[in-house]
Amino acid sequence: MQNIEIKAAKRENLGKTATKELRNNGDVPSVLYGGDEVVHFFASERELNKLIFTPEVYIVKLNVDGKIYDAVIKDLQFHPVSDRLLHADFLQISEDKPVIIEIPVKMEGLAEGVKAGGKLQLEQRKLRVKAFAKDLPNELTVNISNLGLGKSIQVGSLSYPNLELLNAKNSVVVSVKLTRAARAAAQQKG
Repeated sequence: MQNIEIKAAKRENLGKTATKELRNNGDVPSVLYGGDEVVHFFASERELNKLIFTPEVYIVKLNVDGKIYDAVIKDLQFHPVSDRLLHADFLQISEDKPVIIEIPVKMEGLAEGVKAGGKLQLEQRKLRVKAFAKDLPNELTVNISNLGLGKSIQVGSLSYPNLELLNAKNSVVVSVKLTRAARAAAQQKG
């Protein structure tokens, strides 16, 4: 899994006024949970946007006043109108505790149903997994080569080494829908 470093500073004041002042200066108040202590800090909104607005998933090296923490994003809060990042929660990770995180899905191959005129639909762009940090992949690859018209691949049929998939077993990850053109071609043949 890829790493990214975020430089941050510890927050001294935690009230509304201090938080508002941080946001006006282009910083985002944040919290790090899961370690020996809860760490309140702030980081530049520009630096956090590099981490958030990407399809990639990163292990974050949080550099809070020189002290390094390994973490993953747990929760984000955005302004309802402007979509600016208002707050970020991070979860500290360690080698001996598994972490729950969403990993992007990547399709591999050309589906048989698409060759027959169907439309490929990725129903879930990310899947929730539980694993140790060292076992986390950059993406979950799903082979769709044998996927026929009207067929789908469900979470229950997928498996990856050292990972536990947490989505419902019957939820659809990718499917090939029957289009009107494909349906018409099938009726003309029949």
